[in-house]
Amino acid sequence: MPSETTADQLVKAAKKLSTGLGQLEFRPPVSHVYNPLDYAWRAHEAYLRKYGDSRKRILMLGMNPGPFGMAQTSVPFGEIAAVRDWMGIEEPVGKPEPEHPKRPVDGFACPKSEVSGRRLWGLFSEVFPDARDFFAEHFIANYCPLAFMSETGANITPDKLPAAEMKPVATACDEHLQAVVSILQPEWLLGIGGWAHKRLQALFDSDAFRIGTILHPSPASPAANRGWAEAATKQLNDLGVWKGPETR
Repeated sequence: MPSETTADQLVKAAKKLSTGLGQLEFRPPVSHVYNPLDYAWRAHEAYLRKYGDSRKRILMLGMNPGPFGMAQTSVPFGEIAAVRDWMGIEEPVGKPEPEHPKRPVDGFACPKSEVSGRRLWGLFSEVFPDARDFFAEHFIANYCPLAFMSETGANITPDKLPAAEMKPVATACDEHLQAVVSILQPEWLLGIGGWAHKRLQALFDSDAFRIGTILHPSPASPAANRGWAEAATKQLNDLGVWKGPETR
């Protein structure tokens, strides 16, 4: 019987995470929870199988889905144009149950743009016009696949959840992240933003991995709004993850 591929292992780990998180319940102020690994599984599996098919030198980690990115496409920072046109992934997407009326899931037909994803994948697609060249050494995952919303539809990030409710989420997500690192065996672990960086520092030995961070591309960040691509490129070069101008 053939051994499991890297992608097979990532798929199995993601299914386990999705099942475990799907059993949790949340109290107000959380009113709706979206799990794109459930209603948009086909797109997530396509991402893992197409681009998680080998060991990686660099694993980058985000926090959780944005409403117009991974919540629609099931791909981390999943700006629709980048996922569809650059990665070549487009799959049918179902609906979360229940769906918040102010946060509809339209999948690849969503008319709105995920700014963080547009910035992130925009830089990487500029440096690596062929997505296969980027994913030969890089992979991007999110720590938590769940999107949390208040009754008004406002986004609630995992760091804003009550500690008692975040604990079982963190247990499942920590286990999954450790599995992903074990499967991909990266040299570099990079947090996209400070929160993800802290999770990496808490879970992994700096003697075994090179751990760093790059600026989060969120429009809520004044620094990101002053030129995120330039700042992130400088950070990647300064860390030694990239090799300077020739990378571009």
